[in-house]
Amino acid sequence: MHFTSLCILMTLLALCWCLDNGLVRTPPMGWMTWQRYRCNIDCKSDPDNCIGENLIKSMADKMADSGWRDLGYVYVCIDDCWSRKQRDSNGRLEPDPERFPSGMKALADYVHAKGLKLGIYSDMGNYTCGGYPGTTLDTIKIDADTFASWEVDMLKFDGCYSNSTEKALGYPKMSEALNATGRPILYSCSWPAYEGGLPPKVNYTQLGSICNMWRNYGDIQDSWDSVLDIIEWYAKNQDVLQPAAGPGRWNDPDMLITGDFGLSYEQSKSQLAIWAILAAPFIMSNDLRTISQDAKDLLQNRLLIYINQDSMGKQGNLILRFGSLEVWKRELMNGQYAVAVLNKGTDGLPKPYSTSLGLLNVTQCTDGYKLYNVFEKEYLGIFKSSTGIDMRVNPTGVIFLFMRPVSTSYIP
Repeated sequence: MHFTSLCILMTLLALCWCLDNGLVRTPPMGWMTWQRYRCNIDCKSDPDNCIGENLIKSMADKMADSGWRDLGYVYVCIDDCWSRKQRDSNGRLEPDPERFPSGMKALADYVHAKGLKLGIYSDMGNYTCGGYPGTTLDTIKIDADTFASWEVDMLKFDGCYSNSTEKALGYPKMSEALNATGRPILYSCSWPAYEGGLPPKVNYTQLGSICNMWRNYGDIQDSWDSVLDIIEWYAKNQDVLQPAAGPGRWNDPDMLITGDFGLSYEQSKSQLAIWAILAAPFIMSNDLRTISQDAKDLLQNRLLIYINQDSMGKQGNLILRFGSLEVWKRELMNGQYAVAVLNKGTDGLPKPYSTSLGLLNVTQCTDGYKLYNVFEKEYLGIFKSSTGIDMRVNPTGVIFLFMRPVSTSYIP
């Protein structure tokens, strides 16, 4: 199809379909299999870590019993490699019977009984990225109906093994099919990641009308280089990305990897701070059964979550570069702000940095602001517009500040 015709088609589809499920007015929070467990289907030699109902149940147990659910981490999401290698005789997807012997509806019931929500994965294409049956244009309705019959609460819809025209038809069509089931299902679209993530190939107005969240860049890997690459891409393209986000429609820079193997403690804080500034989904991919106390404390930091879940839903942005330092800022409800000072340097020395509320353009409240160090859980005092704010930022680390007008209160 000619590119101009494809653009016209995408515009028409944006007018035809509309996502109206009322979900995720703040960024979704939860856990997902992919980054930590990938496509591990060897349940005979690795029964505790293979993609199967035992893994999902054990993570649901931890989310319910170890404080995660009560802080908002409620989605338990199965990524790729959960299904059989072929559809059943009625053309329906079905879970692998050896790894999911109880079936998906029973698993959803188990997760729901814990006060949690179940997410599942499919792919707009002939196959999933892992080589399992995909969802083609003629199976969208039956797959949406199947997921609803299992009482699934979220669908991650990937985009391997399809072309741009098929994606332009399929992603809106799945949105309509999910809505038609009558079941509220969070719809996570990978579409823009396959089209370069930017206009003119990506129409963010359309995405906001059909999807609750969307991946728009490459997959995160368990490394600082990967996290930094994503941060740099979001900074470079923030003028396009920031206005696209808001309640019910979120940019998704991919999973949180705190608690895995590739990030130091300082780097974990950096990912969490920038993801909170970006109003990004807080979807972990780690082992909640063995996670370190330090990683757990970071992910369960109440003020961090308070910032991420701010009901204004405004994505923050990069406001200043100073050598290896970057200053990111997010406006919050009730005159509150979050500011992250990120040190991208690796030279082994903490970087000194001095600023003020005036320099950060946080000057609305003449009585001053109360400042808090988010990760140190430290109240820093009342600061006026010209009061100096001095800090030293560790290599690949961050200083994450929360500031609120003296006259306001909050309960993190």
